[in-house]
Amino acid sequence: MKKWQFWVGVLISVFFVWISLRGLRLGEFWGVIKSANYWWILPGIAVYFVAVWARAWRWHYLLRPIKKIPTWSMFPITCIGYMGNNIYPARAGEVLRAVILKRREAVPVSASLATIIVERIFDGVVMLSFVFINLPELARLTSASGFVGNIQQVAIYGTGAFVAALVIFLLAAMFPAVTAKIGQWFINRFLPERLRENVTGILHKFLDGLASLRSPLNILMVFVTSVIIWLFETLKYWFVMQAFGFSVSFFALMLMNGIVNLATTIPSAPGYIGTFDAPGIAVLGAYGVDQATAAGYTLTLHAALWIPITLLGAYYLAKEGIRWSDTLRTEAQN
Repeated sequence: MKKWQFWVGVLISVFFVWISLRGLRLGEFWGVIKSANYWWILPGIAVYFVAVWARAWRWHYLLRPIKKIPTWSMFPITCIGYMGNNIYPARAGEVLRAVILKRREAVPVSASLATIIVERIFDGVVMLSFVFINLPELARLTSASGFVGNIQQVAIYGTGAFVAALVIFLLAAMFPAVTAKIGQWFINRFLPERLRENVTGILHKFLDGLASLRSPLNILMVFVTSVIIWLFETLKYWFVMQAFGFSVSFFALMLMNGIVNLATTIPSAPGYIGTFDAPGIAVLGAYGVDQATAAGYTLTLHAALWIPITLLGAYYLAKEGIRWSDTLRTEAQN
């Protein structure tokens, strides 16, 4: 909390919370909250954990060229990673799960991080696909506002960034020797001699983590799994919607899912406070959902996404008998 980045994130969250709740009539909002049928959240949580299990399977699949680890062993580590992302800034959960995997299975942290970055790239591609699929309908609904234009710009630039990253990683995976030579040139040219050996080792372990991308079948499997994961997560949005008595299409929820998750890449306070909520309420407003209902639904959905996985991840972390500390930070650098 002493670092300035933390407080910048807090300020960004406060700004987005103000955007999402300005003009909200508290009486109507509390009426929505009180009248919701919260039993619908239970099947939503269930399908969400199916998606988390699918994420664990995808990670197991990406790691197979390095070490074959069963999905049931990857699931607790995946939950710990979600918990870390929810309560620590800067998505520290990704590093946390790589460190725990090293402790459990002796997989190098840099190799694990390579597979985690690949996961995030495929997630980004799928999320942007959800946005593009639904832009024509959203444009028809809100053609007079600048809302759609802003989304289109973000989608275009975001697609360019994710596709470029995917191409770079695919080339690095297919031509590891050439990539290693290029990386070594940069290391020798720009790093002091005392760091070169360690960084070279990290580079080679990182390239080992990309081995799964050398097969077109593996790439297809990872992409298909990513689509299934995000469809299950959207199904949770649908279940929670049933609790609030309004109806939009499943495609609209796909659009909301894509936009809010892209927005959570913006630095913010831990738990994506504000950056999740403001775009979610805005998307529902574009589909004609009143602000009180949109706010009640989005905030409840956020809590339902945050609380169960954070508690489960904290339980698994306690079983590991470790906590995020200077020792773990040092270990993460190896």
